[in-house]
Amino acid sequence: MKKMTLMVWVVGVSLLMISTLIFAEEIGKGAKITYLGHSAFRVISPKGVILYIDPFLSGNPKTPPDMKTVERADLILVTHGHGDHLGDTVSIAEKTNAKVVGIPELGRYLAKKGVKNVIGMNKGGTYTSHGIAITMVHATHSSSSTEGDQIIYTGDPAGFVIRLENGFTIYHAGDTGLFGDMKLIGELYRPELSLLPIGSHYTMDPKEATSAAKLLGSKYVIPMHYGTFPVLTGTVEEFLKLMKEVPQAKVLVLKPGETIQ
Repeated sequence: MKKMTLMVWVVGVSLLMISTLIFAEEIGKGAKITYLGHSAFRVISPKGVILYIDPFLSGNPKTPPDMKTVERADLILVTHGHGDHLGDTVSIAEKTNAKVVGIPELGRYLAKKGVKNVIGMNKGGTYTSHGIAITMVHATHSSSSTEGDQIIYTGDPAGFVIRLENGFTIYHAGDTGLFGDMKLIGELYRPELSLLPIGSHYTMDPKEATSAAKLLGSKYVIPMHYGTFPVLTGTVEEFLKLMKEVPQAKVLVLKPGETIQ
């Protein structure tokens, strides 16, 4: 596992002059956040609770081979039912007995697949487990699962605000377009770290993600949902250039497999 304390990529006078600055401060106050490629993350809380968010791993071309297999998980958060987010949720839950948190329709779908510890919740609600508060918030997208030629509705898409035991707060936007109430998410929950899609076509592009960062006001932003497939044309370079308009936010560009803490 690659690890860094605070790795910030910034744009210099040209897009070709990208440098790395390392600051002597901790980001997650004891939490470890690992990027697994696409929109998948593993969070290990200060007390050792392991959360997976949108665990698209075995079929993810960006996930490092040694991270495609999960031995332990306490919580799995699923933003919506598309296969590149639902991913390996069923197999991980069966192996680890983790609690799976999602919107009720997605929860019922997973229960039919044999997942035993399903926590169905809805937008605006907060579920607390292992000392971690999980709030479901809005996302603008679609949500379904495809089996053969059948499309199965899996409820509204969502995002999550995760408040760890030490108070460190993470916002995972899920797949979403830009929406004005991101400002309310910033004002109500004050996420210190926002995980924002930038890939375009199915989600926000770099320009919209920059506007999202302005609305949210987070100190740190990690771009996600880009570069996995050719259709995702939004780039980190463009996002970094635009984020010069948001000087209060540090952009953390993680390669799949890298960890911040």
